[in-house]
Amino acid sequence: MNKKWAELNKTLQDQLKKEETFTDGVQTVFRLRQELFDVLCQLKSELTREEFNDSPYLNAEGYHSKTIAYSIWHIFRIEDIVAHTLIRNDEELFMLGNFAYRINSPIITTGNELDNKQVAEFSKVLDLDELYNYGIAVMRSTNEILSDICFSDLKRKMTDTEKARLKQLNVVSADEKAYWLIDYWCGKDIKGLIQMPFTRHWIMHIEASLRIRNKLLRID
Repeated sequence: MNKKWAELNKTLQDQLKKEETFTDGVQTVFRLRQELFDVLCQLKSELTREEFNDSPYLNAEGYHSKTIAYSIWHIFRIEDIVAHTLIRNDEELFMLGNFAYRINSPIITTGNELDNKQVAEFSKVLDLDELYNYGIAVMRSTNEILSDICFSDLKRKMTDTEKARLKQLNVVSADEKAYWLIDYWCGKDIKGLIQMPFTRHWIMHIEASLRIRNKLLRID
């Protein structure tokens, strides 16, 4: 893991553990997320649209076997689902903003169910500008949600009602490669969800995207 990101990730975890440092912890979350999003913006300026669809590590094990376009979709689709359907219990930005149409996405799910060939085909049809607009909207909305929570909220877990609602929306595929996410998220408290998917999940997929970028641009 990138040393600076790893240090910020460790700092925010330590800060969120104590009520007296909780507010500082939330600010560290924002700082880390902004630094990571800046990397995504850098990728948009460095790569061609076609390179966002490339899979130079197609047969590898790990997140770098995907495409950068897919990784961006995956990061923010998951975050939108968790932030709104589970934590805030309101409508996802994806639905409110008609992003399926705007992004030209054939799916409304997280994409976990797609095999590598399907990931490549999926990536090609996406409107990249609208995908970035979606990412910006989700990041800002999640930051607002995190600004509103207090230290005592961190131990709140998802209820059976919230879990049932998530299932009814069909935003997580019933495929075994995806459906486990429902139990995973609903088994965590708010503090755990800040880590996965709001911070560490970003790091994992953006580091994979940088690895893809480096291979495409022949950067050592």
